[in-house]
Order: sequence, then C-alpha cells, then structure tokens
Amino acid sequence: MLTISNISYAVQGRSLFDGAGATIPNGHKVGLVGRNGTGKTTLFNIIKGELVLESGSITLPSRARIGGVAQEVPGNDISLLDSVLAADTERARLLAESDIATDPNRIAAIQARLNDIDAWSAEARASSILKGLGFYSREQAMPCSAFSGGWRMRVALAGVLFAQPDLLLLDEPTNYLDLEGALWLENYLVKYPHTVIIISHDRALLNRSVKAILHLEDKKLTYYTGTYDQFARQRTERRAMQASLAKKQDARKAHLQSFVDRFRAKASKAKQAQARLKMIERMDMIAAPEEAARRVFTFPEPEELSPPIIRIEGGEVGYDGKTVLKHLDLRIDQDDRIALLGRNGQGKSTLSKLLSDRLRCMAGKLTRSSKLRIGYFAQHQVDELYTDETPLQHLQRERSGVIQSKLRAHLAGFGLGPDQADTAVGHLSGGQKARLSLLLATLHAPHMLILDEPTNHLDIESREALVEALTGYSGAVILVSHDMHLLSLVADRLWLIKDGAVKPYEEDLETYRKELLGVDRQKEKSTREKPRFRQASRDEILFLKSEVRKNEGRLEKLNDMQEKLAKKLSDPELYENSRIGELETWNRKYAEVMEALERAEALWITAEEKLEAAKATV
Repeated sequence: MLTISNISYAVQGRSLFDGAGATIPNGHKVGLVGRNGTGKTTLFNIIKGELVLESGSITLPSRARIGGVAQEVPGNDISLLDSVLAADTERARLLAESDIATDPNRIAAIQARLNDIDAWSAEARASSILKGLGFYSREQAMPCSAFSGGWRMRVALAGVLFAQPDLLLLDEPTNYLDLEGALWLENYLVKYPHTVIIISHDRALLNRSVKAILHLEDKKLTYYTGTYDQFARQRTERRAMQASLAKKQDARKAHLQSFVDRFRAKASKAKQAQARLKMIERMDMIAAPEEAARRVFTFPEPEELSPPIIRIEGGEVGYDGKTVLKHLDLRIDQDDRIALLGRNGQGKSTLSKLLSDRLRCMAGKLTRSSKLRIGYFAQHQVDELYTDETPLQHLQRERSGVIQSKLRAHLAGFGLGPDQADTAVGHLSGGQKARLSLLLATLHAPHMLILDEPTNHLDIESREALVEALTGYSGAVILVSHDMHLLSLVADRLWLIKDGAVKPYEEDLETYRKELLGVDRQKEKSTREKPRFRQASRDEILFLKSEVRKNEGRLEKLNDMQEKLAKKLSDPELYENSRIGELETWNRKYAEVMEALERAEALWITAEEKLEAAKATV
C-alpha cells in the first residue's frame, strides 16, 4: 500500500502540494491526472525519494521496489535484448554470482532464487515485451546506438516493464509510442501483477487500463474509483454540488449580514445583531469551484476547392529508388477525415510525406488542385522550433507584414497568452510548443491538414479542444495518432497501410484494436454473453446529429457545384471544335463532382441510419 500523508512541497516559492494525501492499495492501477504544471511529475520524484518533502510523509511496504522509465537509454553497443535483460538487476546479479560461487549451499540458494523469479524464461519474456513495443527479432539483436532517442525510450520502457517493480511509475508512456504500441501497452498494464500509477492525457488508456483516478488540483489529491470517464462524471456532479452549496451559503450570509446592518445601532436588537455577526464569523465558508479557462484552437477557414483536391493513379513512392508503397489509387476531397492505420514501418509517414509534397511519385500520376495549400504537423517539427526565439518572433518571420497586435491575437487563439508570446521557446512546456507548431501549420488557412501524432504533450482539455477545432474545420484532415479517442471522434474514413499497399479499412477502430491484440473474433463471438440492449447517451445522439448536419452541408455544396457545372456544360459554345480541350476539362470536373456526390450521399444515409438506431434506444 502506498500512503501519502499530509505532504507539502514548493518549487521556487510556488506551492505545489499543501496538506495533500491519498492511499493507493496494493495491485491497483491508477491514473494521475491534472493540468500541466500542477506537479504530477514532481510527485513521482518525491515518491522515488529524489526530492525531500517540507512536511508530511510517503510510506511504502519495506523492501518494495519502485520503478520508472529512465530519461534516456545510452546509445551504446549493447543489444536491445541485453539492455532489457539488464534491467532486472537481481537476476543479473545472481547469474554473475553463480559463475563464481563455490560454496554448495550458496549455489543451491542461488539456483532456488533464480527458479523463484523465473529467470530461465527471461529472454522469452524480454523479447515478447520488445516485440509488443515495435521491435522485431532482427532489431532486438541490434545495438542501442543504431536507434534514435525516441526508439531508445521504448527500450527504457521495455526494461522497466520487464523488471516488474512493486510500484510502477509511468510518466506519459504513450508519447513515444505509435497506435500499435499504445494498444499493446494498454493490454499489458491490465495484466500487470503489481501497483501502477500512470501520468497520462490519453483518455483511451485511462478508460481501459486503470480502475482509479488520482486527481491533482488546488494543491490537493483526490482519489476516485473508476475509469477516467467515470471520474469526469463524478467530478462534474461534485463541482455542481459544491457550487450549489456555496450559493446557498452566500445567500444565508447575505441574509444574516442584512439583519446586522439594519439593527446593529438599534438598542433593542443589538444583542440579536451581535449574535448573527458571530454566526457569520464562525461560518466555514465553502468556496465555489473556479471555472477553468476554456481551451481552444482557432483554425482559419480555407476557401472551397473543387473535388478532388488530390488524386493518385497507379502511384509508387519510396526512398533512394527503393519502393515502399505501390499501386496507389487514392482520392482525397476537401471534406475528408482520414485516419492512417498500419503497423510501424509499413509506410504511414511515407504516405504523409507524399501527400504533403515532401516526396515525389516514383511512378504513376499524382494530381493536386492548383490552389491547394497543405498544413503539416509532425512531432519532429516541435523539436525544430528556434529555442532562443519567442512564439511572437516565429510568427513575425512567417507574416512579416502583419501588425503585432494581430499576431498576438493569433497566438491567443491557440492558448498562448501575452506571457507565453514573449517567452523563449526553450522555456515553454511541451504542450505550449505543440500549440505553437499547430499554429504555424495552420497559419495560411490550409485546405488539407496532415497531423502526425498531434496530441503528444497536450493535456486532456487541449485534446478535447483539438477535436472540436477539427470537427468544425472545413478542410481535409489526414491523421496518424496513437490517441484512439481522437481518431474515433474525428476520422470518418480509415485507410490501412499494409504490405506496400493502401486500402480502405471497412471495419471500425474497435475491430482494428482487437486484430492488433490478436483477439480471436470468432471465439470471442461464440463465448460472449448475449449482448445487452445498450441505451445511447445524450452525447452520442448530439454527436450523430452533428454528423447528419455536416453530411447535409456536404450534399448541399456538392449539389450546388453539380448544378453550376451542368449549366456550364449546357452552353453550346463549349462544343465548338476550338474549345474541345476545355470541354474535356469540364466533363472531367463534372464526373469528379458526381463521384463525390455519390459518396457523400452514402455517408449521409449511414449517418441518418446511425442516428435513427440511437434514437430508438432512448
């Protein structure tokens, strides 16, 4: 059991904890949540004994082992597998001692302990963990120095999971994982045999892998039983009750004060007035919960282009003459929301670079709308910001002719207020840097946004704001993300990249998750209990209504286009011999719009059917 008792701690005069406490039972999986900067990572450092408390205490069972991911795995010549095996220091020590021990009793004791800790299956277990995090057998034999810092962080994570400490502390573990690795980790943590505390803004992980939430707010810790969604509901109810009680108390205080003010000077009422004044002084005032500043992203709206904005026919792409993806026949319209699925190394980044004009087609034909503007966000771009310049200076470089007040308004639209606007990027938080990179990617009102892991370093409120912004954005969106919550709310089409091909994935994200985890769908179906009738929530129905309206808007725009093109094609002058090339262009445009109209109608019908089905459950 981990017991946090009445702890207080400050950093440079700023109090992070003031009389905070919580108890976490053995074996529980807990998500530690709270706004960025409230002290979550500091709490981990306190638990690990790396920081000294001002007051209070943290207690664990004697001899309990605490484990967390090292900041970086050295880029040495030790293989990935050996690096992970070395993380179990007891096993490594016993094996080393067994090589030199001569006392028969000690040799027997060593062998008995090695059996107890299942030392002989260690290589298989370590290899399985590395595979789950994206390293195949050939790569596991390679030295750490052959991999980048992000991949070495995966090795560090594999090492601490393999060591199986009694208390596992994970700080944003999915930030350096792809979707497949994140799903594997979710599943692994559910089965982990000891206590786990996870700092995470990944809503899907907090809903699937933990059964309690430890919330850090106002320098206090509050323990909630249940998943993140359950915590969010409980907290909303708790805040509403607190606000109601505070309002009633304020009314009571105002009533008493009114009596005091009216009769304090009147001799016959003086005693009663004095008694009420003492009642006011004795009141233990209930503070109304502060409303958190709403997180927003403000994406500029692009003008509308005729569909498709990108078309690839018989495309082939790769590096240095080596093909990665081939036989590409893809079409993207301005209202598309596409998630790219596929295991690591299959070509998601390659396709993103092709679409964003960072790679050229090696064969086939790629056609872009002549006016197409593309916004591109990738995690490496956050690391490439100028650390000694401010966000305002970054914008001034991009928009040199724009007055400073407008640039500051742009920054404010991405949650970067006056203080952050004038702070060197090197001193900003990871989330603030990500916001600046998103702003730079959308600054010129792109018709298509390509987002590669956009939620890394963003807190939950910011992720929800990003979902809202993308839902309202009128351009195309191409998403690569390990955040299943984001994908499920934003994407309406799925493309699976596998074995050098890109194909539409006709199933849903939950099916894809099960496929990645190796769930036998037929076995699951045969053993599952008869499904219960599930009532659709109010939020689900509102979301489906929004989807229907969005699809109706698409149809309206496409019908307008079709009418204008039909009118153009009815012009007799267009059929004169001298204008035959122009006629072919307009005919092609008309065919493309009709194709888009057919697809939009199918999406609208599907959305209507889902809405009707959901309404039927209420």
